Amino acid sequence: MDTDAQHMERDRSSEPEDGAEEGSRSTHVPDPPAVSTSWGRAVFLGILCTVALLLFSTFVLQPFLIPSGSMQPTLRVGDRVLVNKLAYRFGSEPRRGDVVVFDGTGSFVQEAETGDDPVGRLLRGAAATVGLAEPSGSDFVKRVVGVGGDRVVCCDERGRLEVNGAPVAEEYLHPGDRPSAVAFDIVVPDGRLWVMGDHRSNSRDSRDHLGEPGGGMVPVERVVGRVDWLGWPLGRLGSLEGTDAFTGIRPADADHG
Repeated sequence: MDTDAQHMERDRSSEPEDGAEEGSRSTHVPDPPAVSTSWGRAVFLGILCTVALLLFSTFVLQPFLIPSGSMQPTLRVGDRVLVNKLAYRFGSEPRRGDVVVFDGTGSFVQEAETGDDPVGRLLRGAAATVGLAEPSGSDFVKRVVGVGGDRVVCCDERGRLEVNGAPVAEEYLHPGDRPSAVAFDIVVPDGRLWVMGDHRSNSRDSRDHLGEPGGGMVPVERVVGRVDWLGWPLGRLGSLEGTDAFTGIRPADADHG
């Protein structure tokens, strides 16, 4: 007998048959695909980032879409500004010349806008919180002109605004605008603000609400925050330029000291 042939037969018999090998493979259960796990992780991270962004916008720095031209040329329609919500959280209060965002309920509007669709209001509110939609009808952006105790008068014999008897050189006004076409002489109550737009001929501000409840004076606690930066468009990216217009204005009680 050919011993080589015997060895070959033995070698062949020791190898698993094709059918047996295929059968063993078919009974093996493969690991579940990782695609669903990856999608779940992506959705979770997306939700987490969204929640973090909303919390950051709610308590620290909120983008705010400028819907009108009342603050031109300082702020233009479509600008996205960044509102510093910590500016007045630790004992500081708005100062003359600050550009602020505030809730005008009770001063500029008597009731906050409400709709019949709570889901729609929630979505619009979330979009406005991150600067993707116009703010609610009760949110406004104006410049602080008078603080509690100030006497604000317009206008003096040279057509200038006066605060506590001192004229104010308002270099931020829209070209061609007067400080006010409407004369007024008011004293700001403590804890309130007299606010005006930089585009005086195109701004509904404290002047327009003098005869209404609240007299157009904005409660300090209604201030959302101070506009400190421009976030969009990229060509205007940077900090908001300040003003020296109110430098040297005497405190309201200086005459009584």
